[in-house]
Amino acid sequence: MKPSSRKLEIITTASTLFKEKGYSAVTMRDIAKSMGIKAASLYNHIKNKEEILTFIIISLAEEFIEGLDNIQNSNASSVEKLKQIVALHVDITSRNTNGMASLNNDWMHLKDELDRYLFLRVDYENSFREIIKEGISKNEIKNINPDIMLFSVLSTLRSLYVWIPQKEDLNASQLASNLSEVLLNGINK
Repeated sequence: MKPSSRKLEIITTASTLFKEKGYSAVTMRDIAKSMGIKAASLYNHIKNKEEILTFIIISLAEEFIEGLDNIQNSNASSVEKLKQIVALHVDITSRNTNGMASLNNDWMHLKDELDRYLFLRVDYENSFREIIKEGISKNEIKNINPDIMLFSVLSTLRSLYVWIPQKEDLNASQLASNLSEVLLNGINK
């Protein structure tokens, strides 16, 4: 269900504050002050701070799962699928760097939805790993430990939220292409 415009405004404001200060340091009062309203007004739209964090993290995790499912079900080669995964990460991260900060740094603060998030995360990583294994079995990708490949690629992709905001002239398509080249082909000439 899509949130109301006011709820979305609260989530967006909170997301920025969570990235700047960290989830634990932000209060509902901080969110209200940043929006120029009274804290009590927030509760007309949001139950508590955890509801905001849950919405941010679960919606992003579901967006990644949906994107990966589409990629995995395509007829593309494994290498092309990996390039599409890189592009997926660049796209989602460039549209929501603040939310990605919460996804990467604050997920452990989820209470009611922690198990769901962890399931989505493991499912994503397993699907990603299967694409790598498929590429190895089809001799499209070097026969190196798939877990090391997964870790190497995902470590870079998960940290994009730190790097992207520093690039004012970001071209997401060019970034995805360059990242794919480096992550999948290396830097050797």
